[in-house]
Amino acid sequence: MIIKKFQGNTETEAIMLAKENLGKDAIVMNIKTIKPKGLFKIFRKTLVEVTAAVDEVTDKRKAKESETASKINASIDEKLHPSVKLSDKQSDDGKELEEKLNSLAMLLEEQIENSKNERKKEDKRNENRIDNNTVAKEKATEVKLKSVDKRVVEESKDKESGSLKDKSIELIIDQLTTNEVSLQYAKQIIDEIMHAGNIRTLDDMLACVYQKIILKLGQTKPISFDKGDKKPKVLFFVGPTGVGKTTTIAKLSSKLILEEKKKIAIFTSDTYRIAAVEQIKTYANILSIPVEIIYETKDLEKALPKYTEYDYILVDTAGRSHKNKEQADDLRALYNAFENYTLFTYLVLSATTKYKDLKKITALYEDITECCLIFTKLDETDAIGNILNIKLDTGMPLSYISYGQNVPDDIEVMNPQIIAKQLLGGGDGYGSGR
Repeated sequence: MIIKKFQGNTETEAIMLAKENLGKDAIVMNIKTIKPKGLFKIFRKTLVEVTAAVDEVTDKRKAKESETASKINASIDEKLHPSVKLSDKQSDDGKELEEKLNSLAMLLEEQIENSKNERKKEDKRNENRIDNNTVAKEKATEVKLKSVDKRVVEESKDKESGSLKDKSIELIIDQLTTNEVSLQYAKQIIDEIMHAGNIRTLDDMLACVYQKIILKLGQTKPISFDKGDKKPKVLFFVGPTGVGKTTTIAKLSSKLILEEKKKIAIFTSDTYRIAAVEQIKTYANILSIPVEIIYETKDLEKALPKYTEYDYILVDTAGRSHKNKEQADDLRALYNAFENYTLFTYLVLSATTKYKDLKKITALYEDITECCLIFTKLDETDAIGNILNIKLDTGMPLSYISYGQNVPDDIEVMNPQIIAKQLLGGGDGYGSGR
């Protein structure tokens, strides 16, 4: 993976630089505003820094990583398997024995040459032949022992390396599934990184899994407004009852007004839930936002002409069961009433909902329209694997994360790095009530 940072006067300019440099497959991992510092900061522009990544490694980097990995692995093997060095020591001992035997043979030859007795000479020759046979047998035995020792050491080394690798894989899969990542997706991630390169240590594996999760979570898609966009943009907020749609709308409305200086209005069609209208009106009055109550789709004909100069219209819809087909048809009719407007839909889901139910809920809304995902109630759970599961199931872009009732503080653009760290057991993550 290649990770680089790019700066531009605007977020769009920085992202375009990243795409030009890294290619169209580049993924934006983080966006940060850099404010000028120092004595002359008033004469400098605020910059936007984008951290981008692409899942590709050049041949040069592969060679470098391979060389580094080989050095690290050699060091590890030396520490884990000091017995390998024994073969060198055994080789030195064998050479010493061979030299002693050769010296003894030379001494016997000199004695034979100096002997005047033919019979003793013959006996010595016989002795020499016996000694040579003994040396040859000893050498043959030594060679066999060395071969056996080397094979045993290599087999032991391969066995231990394989065992450590299997144990690392088991630990990572266990960590992911403990965070409720689907076993299927946990194994898929491991298979992809093992297939991509030579990974020998747990640290190497963790780093690759972390990067792979970030890439799979993909680029986030928060609310945005370009100067050339047609006004107003209509933002639909849909999802089951009780996931926090109204509170999420209040938080985002506050940010759009206070931070983005946008002009917004709120439409609510949630006339079924007791006190739902009063709740949204309370938030709207605090922020001086106009509210329109939509009982029927025909009410939009009177309401929409009032807000042609507004930047956004946020539509709060009633919670709908994924089992109720009639409610789904009502939602389609409401969408059709906005067919002449630029429309975005945000599917609000609770991080505490079971994976099985989340799959059914997302299937319902996939049939109606394209959605971006907002996950709420991260302060009520320690397991956030369903965020990755649903992203991989649906391919829907991730947008925001919500983790409390404080308006407008407890909401952020989802950060794939924080999600990946929490899935691997690192950091407090979003679930700590930040």
